[in-house]
Amino acid sequence: MIFIAAAEGLGYDPLNSIKERLDDTLSSDVSDELTVSFIDVGQGDCIYISTGDENMLIDCGEASEADRVAAYLEELGVSSIDYVVATHPHSDHMGGMSEIVLNYEIGEMIMPHLDDSDIPTTRYFEKFLDACEEKDLQVTEAQLGRVISLGDAEAEIIAPISEDYSGANNYSVGIILTHGSNSFLFTGDAEELAESEMLESGKLSHVRVYKVNHHGSDTSSSEEFLEAISPEYAVIMCGEGNSYGHPHEEVLDRLSEYVKQIYRTDLNGNVIFESDGTTLVIRTER
Repeated sequence: MIFIAAAEGLGYDPLNSIKERLDDTLSSDVSDELTVSFIDVGQGDCIYISTGDENMLIDCGEASEADRVAAYLEELGVSSIDYVVATHPHSDHMGGMSEIVLNYEIGEMIMPHLDDSDIPTTRYFEKFLDACEEKDLQVTEAQLGRVISLGDAEAEIIAPISEDYSGANNYSVGIILTHGSNSFLFTGDAEELAESEMLESGKLSHVRVYKVNHHGSDTSSSEEFLEAISPEYAVIMCGEGNSYGHPHEEVLDRLSEYVKQIYRTDLNGNVIFESDGTTLVIRTER
């Protein structure tokens, strides 16, 4: 059942917003609402999670998108972030991370362990390290199995599993976020190797919302992976007319066999999910 919902205070046209309430037989004891915002940063990832008095930012997009991210967070009144997760050192995921470090009070910065040969020597990464030094912010390596409490929600780190990969994508920090009976899966740019490791770990099960790996690339979202998580909703974060051809048609075809709705930041702009622990309200910028 679909209703039109107003999005007061966030600048959305109610006529272009979607409100969907899902019947769920599971009970929920949560008291705080959870909001997961997939922020449109073009060809990149940026996800802001808030619940109660706690919050988390997963990636931030390219340096060129720093003003857009700052404007979004400013509109929400964000001045501090409890947890910042840089899933892996590619510029479309953490190119603007130095600005995040310099402009917000951060409780903890989390990154994957990287083999020495995979540590970037790029300017954006050097600026990130310089910003951490200036703010006296230590970087914590993602610990497999760690559970981070965010109000009534829990974020469990499920990847990376190995310590050495041939490329940065499979180092991506994977997180399952659970809020009552609602669950979200974030796995950066994980490719089929990392997907298979997550499958073998036994940590994967049905999730309601899936942030599609690697912007909808055909290197990810294998049939076996989708079968295990059987998501109801998918969000693809990609830029309009990007040169990579993301999302690839074969991935869209595979996703369509499992999900009831695919959202894309290149088409829908910002995509926001609100959870009360049982139902989901979904809003889009366009």
